[in-house]
Amino acid sequence: MAGISDDDVRRVREASDLVALFGERTPVRQRGRDFWCCCPFHEERTPSCKIDPSAQLWHCFGCGEGGDVFSYVMKLEDLSFPEAVRWLAERAGVQITESGGPQLPRGRKARLKEVCKRAAEFYHTQLMRSKSPDAAAAREYLGSRGLGGSVPNDWGLGFAPGRGALVRHLRQLGFSNEEMVEANVATDGGGRGLRDRFYNRVMFPIRDVQGECIAFGGRVIGQGEPKYLNSQETPIFHKSEVLYGLDKAKAAMAATGVAIVVEGYTDVIALSEAGVKNVVATLGTALTARHIRALSRHAQHKIVYLFDGDAAGQRAADRALQFIDRSMTPEAGRSKIELFAVTLPDDLDPADFVRQRGADELRSCLEGAQPLLKYGIERRLARHDLSTAEGRSRAMAEALQVLAPIKDSLLAKDYAVQIAGRVRAREEDALEALSRLTLPARTEEAAAAQGAGAAAGGTPGPAVPDRALPVNAAERNRLRFEREFLCTAARYPAWGLSCAQTLAQTQWHSAAHAAVAAALLDVLAEAPGITAAEAVARAGERDQRATRVLTAGTMADAEEPEVLMPFLAEELALGDAEDQIAALQEQLKHPEELGAEGAESLFATVMALRQDLSSRRLAHAAAQRKLGRVE
Repeated sequence: MAGISDDDVRRVREASDLVALFGERTPVRQRGRDFWCCCPFHEERTPSCKIDPSAQLWHCFGCGEGGDVFSYVMKLEDLSFPEAVRWLAERAGVQITESGGPQLPRGRKARLKEVCKRAAEFYHTQLMRSKSPDAAAAREYLGSRGLGGSVPNDWGLGFAPGRGALVRHLRQLGFSNEEMVEANVATDGGGRGLRDRFYNRVMFPIRDVQGECIAFGGRVIGQGEPKYLNSQETPIFHKSEVLYGLDKAKAAMAATGVAIVVEGYTDVIALSEAGVKNVVATLGTALTARHIRALSRHAQHKIVYLFDGDAAGQRAADRALQFIDRSMTPEAGRSKIELFAVTLPDDLDPADFVRQRGADELRSCLEGAQPLLKYGIERRLARHDLSTAEGRSRAMAEALQVLAPIKDSLLAKDYAVQIAGRVRAREEDALEALSRLTLPARTEEAAAAQGAGAAAGGTPGPAVPDRALPVNAAERNRLRFEREFLCTAARYPAWGLSCAQTLAQTQWHSAAHAAVAAALLDVLAEAPGITAAEAVARAGERDQRATRVLTAGTMADAEEPEVLMPFLAEELALGDAEDQIAALQEQLKHPEELGAEGAESLFATVMALRQDLSSRRLAHAAAQRKLGRVE
């Protein structure tokens, strides 16, 4: 059977909403950042199944099942992994190819990310340290836009000198010509050899949602075309999916439930520095359905498209209307997408607006954002002179056209009645005109918008139960900390990799935990930039118990990984130290086997270990009090 590529699996993940899938079988309720429901796989009256929309993982604390969107569909529909991928792809309108064509190995993608990372470091050094007139002009430009001070460091801004400087630098680091071209930081000039792609530009590193550099945007210094130049599509960069600043904005989006979309790098930085943190930008493209799905993962309440007041901004506003579909109607239920829009006054862009009028006035503008449907209707009506019969007739026809994709919904009929009132037409005429509308031709992107949300995948196997938990309370607590450490390492893969030593050297009290730790360590070492859902799925490919174990944690829901991971790692290390002391004390019970000198030496070792453990326990107790919720 032909294989399904990693890229296609990833696209299907991103087009699948785990919360919506559960919601089709059982009522789902939100509690804090997570969603809870009664497990569809066993009878229960009290919800014990948790869905993490950010990591796109689920776990039932009643029956112990858990995993990602693919494991859910496989269990629910009794499908194999390829069948589950196809099932979800068809549901979301994602085309997949099973031709078996060559795919870029994961190691290769990691290599391309390393090229981008090193290029970003080079550009940043040039901006901050180069004494050339061009670099000075770049710094002057940033200062004039209010992007001086700590901003270049905080956002990794840089300067591209061109003239082959980057190519020479990357060659010295051991990167090949093919890697530089494939990462799109260099171009092949044929007989003229390899050339830097970006020349005499202020550089904005483009990062994925995990914060890894995958591409660049460059703004020309002085005169020149194009004014802005983005990286072309590469195996690690797809413009229709990536949003500038999402890695920095996702936390604020989760906290506020709102995502703000603008159209420029400097707009994102200016708003974020002014305190409006939940802002991202598209990358030279209109907002796409994939963008909406990415934002919906983090912003649960609504997405606000903030348009410039100039002509280009208004053209972008018109393009945004293509995303009107049934997902915006009440009939869509839990999968409803709340898209809002607002235009800034006086032809200002967001950066200039916040600089001149402040963040509070910008927030006031955002509070006045209208649902995209109403926004589109108002724009169409405003184009015409409603004081004339001809103007009113044309205005009604154009405004009703906005409703064509949802013409059969109650919402469309309500708006049609409102339009009739605005143009002094009979309600029956407006409703009849609405019913006669033909649906516009849907683009692939607009069609894919029906599958909002994002999810994660992998190939789980049947669950293999671990041994029964011992009655001893201390041992139960130890196993709990082991499980929480493994879950947190999977939930935050970068932190998990930073604690690789703990994964490798802990004396696990559960055989299942030991096997899952080994599987997870292998996965994190192979793919450092992996997402949480992919980490769980790939660990599940290596050990069937991983999907159950790695989704069963609760501490990571309330604590930041930089606090929780060191705490849990130390808890396990202290437990191992106690086990070591206990084992040595057991040997001391038989001094005749050690001899007088051996027993004395062993006793001294035990006392030293006890003293060290006591000091560490005091420090750990202080950390425990600071953490608060850990028992």
